Amino acid sequence: MEKWSCEDSCLIAAIIIVTGIVQGVGFRPFIDRTMRKLGLKGYVKNVGGSEVEVFIEGDEEAIYEFLFTLYTEKPPPAEIEEVFLELTQPLGFKTSQIERSGTVKITGSMIPPDFAVCKDCLMEILDPSNPRYMYPFNSCAWCGPRFSMMYNVPYDRENTSMKAFPLCESCLKEYTDHENIRRYHAQGISCPRDGPSLVLLDSEFKPMNTDDPLREAARLVDEGYILALKGIGGYHIAALATSDDVVLKLRRRKNRPSKPFAIMGLDTSILKLLVEMSESDERLLTSPQAPILLLPKREDTPVSEYVSPGLTHEGVFIAYTPLHYLLLMHTRDKFLIMTSGNSSGSPMCTTEECAENKLKGIADYFLVHNRVIVNRVDDSVVRKTGEHYVFLRRSRGYAPRWIRLRKSLSAPVLGMGGDLSNTFAIGFDDKVIMSQYIGDLEDPETQNQLISSIDFFIKVYGLKYSDLTIVVDKHRAYHSRRIGLEIASRHGGIVVEVQHHYAHLLGTAIDNEQEGWVAGIALDGLGWGDDNTVWGGEVIIFNTLDKCYKRVGSIEWIPLTSDRDAISIRRLITLYFAKRKWSFDEIVKILKPKSDKETLEHRLVYNMFNKGNYVKASSTGRVIDLVTALLGVTHLRTYDGEPAIRLEAVASRGEKALFESVSFKQVDGIYILNYDGVVDEILDKKDRVDPATLARSFLYSYGYYMAELAVKSALNHRIDYVVASGGAVVNEHIYQGLKERLRLEGYTVHLPRRIPAGDGGLSFGQVSSIISSQDLERY
Repeated sequence: MEKWSCEDSCLIAAIIIVTGIVQGVGFRPFIDRTMRKLGLKGYVKNVGGSEVEVFIEGDEEAIYEFLFTLYTEKPPPAEIEEVFLELTQPLGFKTSQIERSGTVKITGSMIPPDFAVCKDCLMEILDPSNPRYMYPFNSCAWCGPRFSMMYNVPYDRENTSMKAFPLCESCLKEYTDHENIRRYHAQGISCPRDGPSLVLLDSEFKPMNTDDPLREAARLVDEGYILALKGIGGYHIAALATSDDVVLKLRRRKNRPSKPFAIMGLDTSILKLLVEMSESDERLLTSPQAPILLLPKREDTPVSEYVSPGLTHEGVFIAYTPLHYLLLMHTRDKFLIMTSGNSSGSPMCTTEECAENKLKGIADYFLVHNRVIVNRVDDSVVRKTGEHYVFLRRSRGYAPRWIRLRKSLSAPVLGMGGDLSNTFAIGFDDKVIMSQYIGDLEDPETQNQLISSIDFFIKVYGLKYSDLTIVVDKHRAYHSRRIGLEIASRHGGIVVEVQHHYAHLLGTAIDNEQEGWVAGIALDGLGWGDDNTVWGGEVIIFNTLDKCYKRVGSIEWIPLTSDRDAISIRRLITLYFAKRKWSFDEIVKILKPKSDKETLEHRLVYNMFNKGNYVKASSTGRVIDLVTALLGVTHLRTYDGEPAIRLEAVASRGEKALFESVSFKQVDGIYILNYDGVVDEILDKKDRVDPATLARSFLYSYGYYMAELAVKSALNHRIDYVVASGGAVVNEHIYQGLKERLRLEGYTVHLPRRIPAGDGGLSFGQVSSIISSQDLERY
């Protein structure tokens, strides 16, 4: 660092602005203590863009040491992104102090996400001599809820739902004690005397007469009752994971036939009894983000087979709040099903009114507290594909952290995302803030959640709707598109539409900080294409610095009777073989309908195709559905991605072989991968070869030949990188096929790192598409 010139006494002063995760993590108290230790004077305060402002004056050497300490001794959850320093004149401060927060935004900074409970707070609630013994809402500067209880920035108690709980004398003493590292100016702290409290309600939502609601709730769960539990970002449903009867009862009540439930364990020592866990897995599970992580089941797992029927992996996570920890501690198993507290298709409940209206038919009892949940935040979900941890859902612990861009946006941008697993994203300067998981937008309540969450981010980042460029999907029936157009109509923003898979692939490239020409492989369910057909198995080339792209490869299309994926898998079989000119009698031999009614249904579908009542779809998801059904794995799709997930589970038990019965052709300059020969080979072998081997071989071959499609259609251009995205790219066997074929050409296939591969990452790609660019050579 260059020395500043000064007189012998060298008294200097500076204004410092620090951005990153620096509010709500004990950063101001750390600054104040450091200034006092070094004999420096001035102030530190939160300001209105979630950044921290410091005025510092004193000896030059001490200020050097202060700047060094800023990085080396900051609080564990703090993250420093940028430090802006401007020299100024000393003002003669006599001491250092934490000043009242300012409301003016100097520059943007990150809203702190929710953090899992830290070890120190856990030790306190387990220590009988501690005033916070068995206190379910214990937190400090290093842990606890943040985003889920924020009304506004800066992150001060009066801007959170903790404003309803004035500090008692004891907590106030901690709050004002400079030497109390974890609680000095920690906004969310409380204790049993002044903080939130629990109440246990019966099935009629009436308070029960019990001295210890938490212990009583644990006892009831152990007896086989189902509990609705109000957490930090919404309600959970808790139930025994070891009882078939209880799990099946929960499935009936939630109308959730087979979608897997997550399991929360007291800690990783408990979870290791259920799943296989590596050291890196354990680090992720015990991180401040504490996501749900999909891990291989142990053969001797005590968990009911109905928790994740037909699957090889269990979604597990640790008790990330004191409330969850204490509940599990008092149960017999020390682990429970802990799934979202919602009715089928609706968002997770955050209020007692919602719980009473929507969860009474699901839960037998309700354990609730009186702290308001301001922002609904679902649990994040992560899995491992190859060597990578990839997001299936990015929410609690991660949202609303931003992702920085290499190029700045010329104006603020709002990406509306898609209709499944919706997130939205707001971009300004060189930052993109992805929202928490919003959900599937078929439900009107989820649409309202989307609108209110956008309002929140626009407010806290000091943006104006009228200044926004609003990016929407090309699918004209998407609710996210309609809402985006309504916002633009109401406020006068600019609207840009971006193709679904281009957004997926561009977002992946930007997420990997790539600049240059990219070949993108889209492996997805359904997205509206530029040619008014449905896409989902494509090769697209583009430049990350430009706004153009070209589709150069595709899989052979399959007919659908709906572009919104309302078709059953058995009807898909009829359509596929009708397109191949099979007679109806030949198709019936494969379908083996169980009744005249089923036969008639398939006859109607067959006739629809012959009359041209279908949409062309080059969809990876639907091809996987087709093979899943032909192999007899499942004919059902009770949740998004179910056939592919179950086929992957079956494939994990099989051997790998490469099917060779594929062909390529060129149509209007686009290379087409025809997989009909693979389907025929599967039909020919399915009575002689283990279905698991056929499943693995199909998935591996599909990935391999999608990479071959990229080689034929894109790699003859000057390509710098290859990326893959879309919901199916996380499939382990498809990924291995992609990786092994591309490695032969000297390429690495890059997956999304910080965004979901599925539609939850769409909004990031939409915002990325608006990056200002120079004019480049176009295909």
